[in-house]
Amino acid sequence: MLLANNYLNAKEKIFVVERESNSVAVVINDLPKSHMTGMHNMNHGVIKFYGNDGYLISRDGYVVRFDPRSEKKLDEYKTSKSAIGFVIAKNYVAVANYDDKSVDILSRDLKPLQKIKTGSRNVGIKIYKNYLIFSEMDNDAIAIYKDENEKKGQPKFKLYKEFKDVGVMPFDAMIKGDKYINGFFQSPWFGVVDLDSMQFEKIQLKLDDRKPVLKVPHFGFWSISDSKVFIPAVGDNKVFVYTPDFKFLKAIKTEGLPVFTALSPDKKYLAVTFSGNKFPVIQIIDTKTLKVIKRFAFDGKILHVRWSNEAPKLYVSVNDTNKLAIINTKGWWLQKEIFTIKKPSGIFIYEEKR
Repeated sequence: MLLANNYLNAKEKIFVVERESNSVAVVINDLPKSHMTGMHNMNHGVIKFYGNDGYLISRDGYVVRFDPRSEKKLDEYKTSKSAIGFVIAKNYVAVANYDDKSVDILSRDLKPLQKIKTGSRNVGIKIYKNYLIFSEMDNDAIAIYKDENEKKGQPKFKLYKEFKDVGVMPFDAMIKGDKYINGFFQSPWFGVVDLDSMQFEKIQLKLDDRKPVLKVPHFGFWSISDSKVFIPAVGDNKVFVYTPDFKFLKAIKTEGLPVFTALSPDKKYLAVTFSGNKFPVIQIIDTKTLKVIKRFAFDGKILHVRWSNEAPKLYVSVNDTNKLAIINTKGWWLQKEIFTIKKPSGIFIYEEKR
C-alpha cells in the first residue's frame, strides 16, 4: 500500500530510454515502476510531452504516441530508416530524418500530412510562431518553412527562407525567443538567425588546438538562462559563455570535451558531461561565478543527465553499469542508485497536466 501511495503522490514521472532493449523504464519517487516495451531501436531514442500526450522517436525512424499516465502505446508511424529529432505543435508533429533525407509533417495522431524532401540529413528542428526551422547537415544550410494555413486546421508548409553556406556540417540547434542558434561540426563559429528580421550572423568561437571529437556535443534550450548562453565547444575542453546578445564573456576550462550542458531549473548551476576518457565524469559549474564547484566520477559512461523540477536532484544515466544515479543537489552527494535499468541513456520527465 505504501508503494502504491508513493506512485500516486508523485508529481514527476521519469521515463528512461533503455538504449539496447527497445524499451523505456519508468521511475516514480525514485522507485522503479515498470517498463514500456516494443519501442523499436532506442539507440538514440528521444521522448517529448505535449499536454498529456507522450511522443517518442526511435533511431530506425518510428514515431510513437503513448499515454504517459497509463504508459500505453496509442499510435505509431514509420517516417524513414533513421530519424534524429522532432517537435510537437498544437496541430502537428514534425520529424527530422537522416535517411531518407526529409522532414515529415504528421497529425497529432500520427497520420502523414506532408513530406519535405531536402536532399540532406536534417537536424536542429524547432518551431517559432508559424515557422518550422531546421538545419540541413549535408547542404550547410538553414531552412525556414512557413505554415500557410496560419495554425488553422492542418498545416501546409512552404519554403519561406533559406540561408546557404552558413557553416560546414551543422549538427544541432537551440532556440531562445526569436533567436535560432546552431552549431557546426567543422567551422569555428556558431550561427544565429533572428527569426523576426530573418537575418543570419556568425559568432566566432575562441578555439585552441582542436582535438578529435568522439561524441558530438548537444545543444538544448536548457543551456540558456536569462542572462547567459552556454555553448559546449566542439573539439576543445571548454564551455563558452555569452550574453543573450552574443557578446563573449568567458571560456570555462573543463576536464574533457563537453557533450551536454544542462542548466538547473533555478539557473544557478550547469551540469557538464563529456566524451572520451572523461565519459564517466560530471562537472558542476556555478553560473554566477562561472567556476567549476563540484565533480562526480562514476563507474561507466554518462550518456545523459536531467534536473528534477520538484526536488534538489540531478538524475544521471550510467550506461555501462545499468543504473540510474541520483545526486542530491542541495548537499552535492550521491543519494541513490537504481539498478533495474538496462543500458540507460536519455532521461525525460513527465508532469501530469490536470
